[in-house]
Amino acid sequence: MAIEIKVPEMGESIVEATVGAWVKNEGDQIEAGETILELETEKVNLEVTAPATGTLETVNIPEGEIVNVGTVLGTINTESIEKIQIQDNTSDSKKELELPNNTKTETQAEKSEDKDVNITPVAKNLADKHSINIDSINGSGRAGKITIDDINSEINKNNQINTSNDELPVPQESLETKKRITKRRETIAKRLTDAHLNTVMTTTYNEVDMSEIMAIRSKYKDSFKEEKGVGLGFMSFFVKSVVQALIDFPNLNSEMQEKEIILKNYYHVGIAVASEEGLVVPVLKNANTLSFSQIEKSIADMVTKTKTKTLTIDDLTGGTFTITNGGVFGSMFSTPILNHPQVGILGMHTIKKKPVVINDEIVIRPIMYLALTYDHRIVDGGEAVQFLVRIKEFIEDPQKLLIEN
Repeated sequence: MAIEIKVPEMGESIVEATVGAWVKNEGDQIEAGETILELETEKVNLEVTAPATGTLETVNIPEGEIVNVGTVLGTINTESIEKIQIQDNTSDSKKELELPNNTKTETQAEKSEDKDVNITPVAKNLADKHSINIDSINGSGRAGKITIDDINSEINKNNQINTSNDELPVPQESLETKKRITKRRETIAKRLTDAHLNTVMTTTYNEVDMSEIMAIRSKYKDSFKEEKGVGLGFMSFFVKSVVQALIDFPNLNSEMQEKEIILKNYYHVGIAVASEEGLVVPVLKNANTLSFSQIEKSIADMVTKTKTKTLTIDDLTGGTFTITNGGVFGSMFSTPILNHPQVGILGMHTIKKKPVVINDEIVIRPIMYLALTYDHRIVDGGEAVQFLVRIKEFIEDPQKLLIEN
């Protein structure tokens, strides 16, 4: 019995994915629940597991192809193990009857007779595309079936022959390398382009003295970690400050839909996190209700999930404002790009000791530059500047956060 492997539901906002990598090959024995392949979506990578135990009979969709929810990716033959045993027994009987000198000839003849059908659909399509003569190929799959690896091997052989016949010298190493654009990178590119095309992005800057929160962190970090089980970082202060500023300036916590501005009465703060596949923005849901320790634990969990590729669609959706910290990479100054349709994003940067004038005296203070990019269609310049100044006030005088909360 053939069981279809289909693209699963991937969340309300995701309707297509790219076939990333097949973990199993045609002919492999697989167990129910075992990972078969990986799908790349615009937000996360998803593993597709086997719906039944058996043999991976066909691979219908090659790597790199775009598929929709419900697309049949391949099939599993649940009776294959039984059939293989029968084939093995039959093969043993034939070997006893055949003469040793004729073994090779008859085996090749059997393969030749089966060439019309003994090839996987994906391999057949690839062979047709590259005009490969499949009659000359001995399949490496089960029962001599020709697989996509066999076709790729034949293509490589042809390329080597063509290269050797070329009169022009060919460099030992190519000066260029091509790689497939992943679904994640394609989505990132599309969203950044959409942000430029559909918003009027403007950035305002300020600097903030980090002395106070650095002193608090230095004084309480050990007891905080001992009591709460997590370290006290700078990000929790910024999340708290941003949430309070959003309450005071609600236009920064909105989005434009056609001819309406939708003001959000909830505060879901996205935290940009770098990953091998590209930037992701997990979301702290209802950040206004979280304590410092809850924020720090949530951020630590986000980072772990990003590294282990276990982020879910829910982890990445619903954000109303974003914070990005280029300072972890040493960035002094930047202009963040909006996470459209959000209308505001705060950029943090590295902390540097700088000379500043306080009470007519030059002193050395740890300074961080802040950048606020906003959609000028919705937010006026004066409002944006006041919003950033409010964040600066909370960071430079953290006790205000306690009073406001």
